Amino acid sequence: MSERTFVVGVGMTKFDKPGTKVGDYPDWAKEAGEKALADAGVPYDSVEQAYVGYCYGESTSGQRAVYGLGLTGIPVVNVNNNCSTGSSALYLARQAVRGGLAECALALGFEKMEKGSLGVKYTDRTNPMDKHVTSMFEVRAPEASPPAPQMFGNAGREHMERYGSTADHMAWIGWKNHKHSVNNPYAQFQDEYSLEDVKAAKMIHDPLTKLQCSPTSDGSAAVVVASERFVDEHGLWDRAVEIAGQAMVTDMASTFDEGSCIKIVGYDMSREAANRAYEEAQLGPEDVQVVELHDCFSANELITYEALGLAAEGEGHQLVDSEDTTYGGRWVVNPSGGLISKGHPLGATGLAQCSELTWQIRGQADKRQVEGVTAGLQHNIGLGGAAVVSVYRRAA
Repeated sequence: MSERTFVVGVGMTKFDKPGTKVGDYPDWAKEAGEKALADAGVPYDSVEQAYVGYCYGESTSGQRAVYGLGLTGIPVVNVNNNCSTGSSALYLARQAVRGGLAECALALGFEKMEKGSLGVKYTDRTNPMDKHVTSMFEVRAPEASPPAPQMFGNAGREHMERYGSTADHMAWIGWKNHKHSVNNPYAQFQDEYSLEDVKAAKMIHDPLTKLQCSPTSDGSAAVVVASERFVDEHGLWDRAVEIAGQAMVTDMASTFDEGSCIKIVGYDMSREAANRAYEEAQLGPEDVQVVELHDCFSANELITYEALGLAAEGEGHQLVDSEDTTYGGRWVVNPSGGLISKGHPLGATGLAQCSELTWQIRGQADKRQVEGVTAGLQHNIGLGGAAVVSVYRRAA
């Protein structure tokens, strides 16, 4: 019988523009890890395994990142799954605890990034995105814009052509997430913009302006995962949040075979992962009040409304029309500001999402607090590809 698993501690650094953050990745990992352990009220000696995620670094940067927390000889596994790296580390930590291999595990993620749009690091070998890019260019001609916004922007164009959404719908999502981040002290950006500001910002790949694109960021986040037995023995029920359902899904044939830019950027992965997580949790989208989803670009938030079952396929923009994804609506999506405004240090993003949902479910989100939260939903995706969806609920 598998163990029930709980988040008992979370912590993160502020996310900052690359090159402006004091210190180096071991300093940030130490800060995030110490915060998570302090939040859990347990020492690092209690951690039996650590899963450390990052995309840009040397082969054992994960060990170096956690050595500042202690030198206890535990297994440290380095994790890299593109933008879903943080939640992939969480998935592995939960798997170890759920399978009875550890009572307490740490998932930690960090990133030290370069300025500007993401590029290719290694040009002497097959690019892991070659199938995605080739499939996209079979549908839409190449343009001069950076690869990531081009892929997600093209998905946005497809949604507009198929279903009647508009550039204004996507601009509203950017406006919403910047507005939410005003109340997040951890966010890279804490400025509120008007909808006109968002629409008038520099065009990156039509319909996506700069204020609808996530930035590169430096920072770290950490989560302590524990078994029911560990929670009981250490008296942690007052802070425990159950990971009630979780699934990771990678690309399927439909990603490439259907000539759809929406599918190429992971729609089917997200939908399948959500369905599996809902099934395990025995909860549905109607049962959650708060959602942290992977808004690397506003177009992806729009199509992910549909993948997660918040709206029917082709109707995501109706949630924008009814303002159902902000305070006062059916759900609050990305109260943290999301990737667009909180920032996106790739290895830390999924764990920052988990931190926000944990605070929301505990009622500790300060000015961002959503009323009456009993359950939350997390979506984290990395092209190339992996989608991780997690359902959280109050511990019972």
